[in-house]
Amino acid sequence: MLGFDASQGESGVALAMALIFGVVITIVSATAISFAVSGLKKSSSDEDWNGAIAAAYAGLEDYQAHLSNDNAYQKYGNPAAPFSAASSVTLPTGAQANPAFGIGTGGTWQTIKKADGTTDSGARYRYEVDNSTYAATGTLKIRVTGQVGQRVRSVVANLRQQGFINFLYFTNFEVLDPNIYTPTGGQTVASCSKYAWAGRSTSCSNIAFGNGDTINGPVHSNDTIRICAATFKGIVTTSNPNVVGGKRYTATDSNGTACSGQSFPAQPSTGPTYASTIGIPATNGNLIAETRSDLTGSTVPRPGCLYTGPTKIVYSVDGSGNGLMTVKSPNTKFTNIASPDANGNYTAGSNPSQCGTPGTATNGLASAAGATIPVISNNLIYVQNIPTNSADKNYTSTTTLPQNCGFDATTNQATGSGNGVGYPIAGEAAPAPSYACPYGTRNGDVFVQGTFHGQNTISSANYTYITDDILYRDTNADLLGLVSQNPIFIWNPLKYSGSCLSGSCNATALLNTAAYNNDYNRTIDAAMISVSDMIQVQSTYGGGARGTLNVYGAIAQNYRGVVTTGSNGYVKNYNYDQRLLYQAPPKFLSPVTTTYGVTVLEEVPTAMNPDGSSK
Repeated sequence: MLGFDASQGESGVALAMALIFGVVITIVSATAISFAVSGLKKSSSDEDWNGAIAAAYAGLEDYQAHLSNDNAYQKYGNPAAPFSAASSVTLPTGAQANPAFGIGTGGTWQTIKKADGTTDSGARYRYEVDNSTYAATGTLKIRVTGQVGQRVRSVVANLRQQGFINFLYFTNFEVLDPNIYTPTGGQTVASCSKYAWAGRSTSCSNIAFGNGDTINGPVHSNDTIRICAATFKGIVTTSNPNVVGGKRYTATDSNGTACSGQSFPAQPSTGPTYASTIGIPATNGNLIAETRSDLTGSTVPRPGCLYTGPTKIVYSVDGSGNGLMTVKSPNTKFTNIASPDANGNYTAGSNPSQCGTPGTATNGLASAAGATIPVISNNLIYVQNIPTNSADKNYTSTTTLPQNCGFDATTNQATGSGNGVGYPIAGEAAPAPSYACPYGTRNGDVFVQGTFHGQNTISSANYTYITDDILYRDTNADLLGLVSQNPIFIWNPLKYSGSCLSGSCNATALLNTAAYNNDYNRTIDAAMISVSDMIQVQSTYGGGARGTLNVYGAIAQNYRGVVTTGSNGYVKNYNYDQRLLYQAPPKFLSPVTTTYGVTVLEEVPTAMNPDGSSK
C-alpha cells in the first residue's frame, strides 16, 4: 500500500508550477521580442517611406538646378521613358550625361550622398521629362521617383520660367529713354541710365505714377519708383536697397514736387518691399532662330514665320469662330530661313503655307489687301529689318528700295511715299521727340490690331505700333505676346502747326478723321515687352485727353514710357492676366538669368517598382 509523503507532494506541485510559469514567461518574452522586432521593422519602414519622398524632392531640386545652369536643358531626357513618350527629348552625353535619366531594372539612378558628401545615403532618384508643351506654354512637366530600401514614391511637378510676365508692370529704369529724350542739366545717356538708388541725378527725366492710375497686379522695378496719387492692388517690389523715411519709394511727381495720395491696399502702407534686380536682355534678336527651318528636330522642331520690312497684321475671327490674320508685308521673300553664313546672312529660304505666300498675286503678302491666313498655331512671328547683304535670301538693295523715314526733313510732314503698309497717314506729323526713322521703308516695324483668337508671339527688330484695340476673342484660351526691340507705341497720330522736331510744337489737334477723333479709350489684351526701350503713347504733346488705356496682360520695359503729358494722353487702367502665372505666350522672351518655379506639385501613384522597372 502506497503511503502519501507530504514533503514529496509539495515538491512535485512546485515543479509543475515552475514549469508552467516558465512556459508563460517564455511565451510572454517571445511575444515581446516579436513585437519589438516588428516595431523595429515598422520604424525602419516608416523611415524608408519618408526618405523616398524626400529623395523625390531632392531630384526635383536637382533638375531645377540643371535648368538654371543651362537654359536649353529642357531638351534633355530619356526618350524611352514612359512619361516622355510625347516629348522630343534626347539623352545628354559626355560630360553632361546624367544618371537620373536612367530607366528599367539595369538603368542608372542618381544617388544621394550623406552629409559628409562621400558616403552613399542609400537614397536615390530618377526623373522623366515631358517637354511636349514647352514651346507653346513655357511649361515643363517632370516626374521624379525617389527610392530608399524597398520604398518608392513619385511626384509630378509643372515648372515654368519665372520672367517678366510674372509682373503686370516691370521696369528697369524709371526714366524716359535718354537716347531719345535728350538729358538736360549736363546729364548724359550713361549718367541717366543708372538707378536712382545708385546715384542717378534728379535732373534726368523721371516718370511718376499718379493722376488716378490704378494697377491691378504685381509690380516690380529695379529702380526707385516715384509714386503720387496712384492705387496699387497687387504686391509692389523694388530693388532699391535704401529705406528713407520708412519708404523704399519717392513720394514726388515727375517734376520732383512732393505729393500724396498713394495707396497700397495689398501690402503695408509703407509701400514697395525689397526684391533683387532682374536682368533684361540687350536684344530680342535671338528669337529670329525660331523661324529657321534647318533646326527642325533639335532646338526648333516647329518653325514660326519670318516677315521682312514693314509688316501690318490685322487679326480677325471668321464666321465659324476661327482665328485669322491678314498680313501685308511687301518686302518678304522667304518666310522661313536657313544656313546662316559667318556674317549672319541666311543663305537659304523656304515658304511654308502657314505663313502666306510672298508676292503680289491675289492673297499674296505683297498684294494690296495682303494675305489672309489662319493664325499660326502656338508659334512665333518675327519681323526683321530688310537685309542689305546680297547673300541673304531676303535681300533688297538700297537702290531698289531707298530708306525713307516717312517725313520731310524740312516740313516734318508726312511724305507721300509711305512705308508700303500705309504709314504715316496723310497729314500726320512726325512723332516727337524725334525717334530714329519712324515708319522707315526698310525697318522691321510691325503694325498690329484686331480681334485675336489663338496663341502667338510677335517679335519685331525695330518698332511695334498698336494701331487700334487688340481684343481676345476667348479670354480663357487666347494669349498674345508682343516683344519689341525698340519702343512699343500706342499709335496716336497728330497733325501739327509749327515745328515738332524739338518736341515742343503746337500740335494740339488730332487728324481730321471722324473715326479716329471718336476713338476714345484703348484696350490691349497682350503680354508686352520693349527690350531696349519703353512702351508709350505716341506723341502726347497734343491731342487732349484720350480716355483710358486698358491693358489686360503684362507690361515690361527697359525705360518708362509716357502715357499722359498734362491733359494729353490716357489714364492707366492696367490689369494682370492671372494665367501668366502658369503659362507664357509661345516662345516669349525670358530674363538674362532664368529661374524655374514650381507651379504645380503633387504626389502621384508610384511610377516604378523597387527594382527600377516601370509600373
